Amino acid sequence: MPTITTPDGVELYYTEHGTGQPVVFSHGWPLNSDAWALELKVFADAGFRAIAHDRRGHGRSGVTTTGNDIDTYAKDLAALIETLDLRDVIVVGHSTGGGEVVRYAAQYAAGRVSKVATIGAVPPVMVAKDSNPDGVPIEVFDGIRSNVLADRSQFWKDLAESFFGANHGRPVSQGAKDDFWRMGMTADLVSAYDCVKAFSETDFTEDLKALDVPIFIAHGDDDQIVPIANAAEKSIKLVKQGTLKIYEGAPHGVHGDWQLQWHKDLLAWIAG
Repeated sequence: MPTITTPDGVELYYTEHGTGQPVVFSHGWPLNSDAWALELKVFADAGFRAIAHDRRGHGRSGVTTTGNDIDTYAKDLAALIETLDLRDVIVVGHSTGGGEVVRYAAQYAAGRVSKVATIGAVPPVMVAKDSNPDGVPIEVFDGIRSNVLADRSQFWKDLAESFFGANHGRPVSQGAKDDFWRMGMTADLVSAYDCVKAFSETDFTEDLKALDVPIFIAHGDDDQIVPIANAAEKSIKLVKQGTLKIYEGAPHGVHGDWQLQWHKDLLAWIAG
């Protein structure tokens, strides 16, 4: 099983396919690199070296009660990229992973990144506060934490409905929802709990402003997990070299017809 070790001694699992310019994928909460299985094949087939890792405390990576925060996630990503000596990297992140790649590219890339892409990503900041009055109330995230502690297995099953937009009538197989539950159950409880604060309260405003490479910001306009008005529509105003692509009727989970269209759009943007 391929792993690298972070500076603080945590083993991170990663998987890769293909050769060529590296594309590194960072997954959302509470998932792992299996969420990128289709992308790994699609991008390898398109001539890229496609790589995805399990975030600390998720999937097959090591569990730790420390470092379950965005800054450490970004440093872990730096450790992976530096250990594999990747250069001219395209980093791609979904949801929490979108915050992870933005923080990495802004603060820790050291010239290794050529492009950034996010999809359904949490930046600039999710939670409501004085500087973000139209954000999501903290009580919503408190409720998520309570559900993780009370019965995370049932919570993952319930969350899959809105994650994929099944509750809004989108066609989603039981298998896809079961796979979401399966990945959620591989996440360590402490890591999953702590990550709620990481994805909801971290402010990426200065990271977005600091990006000096192009960024492709994709988002579904029926995202019930990370509302587009609080995320992509604000992020695009903060970056210097941004492209915003809105997918009509698309949910938070990258799945189905819009997933395939996103592949085409992202590959075209990279080529451009």
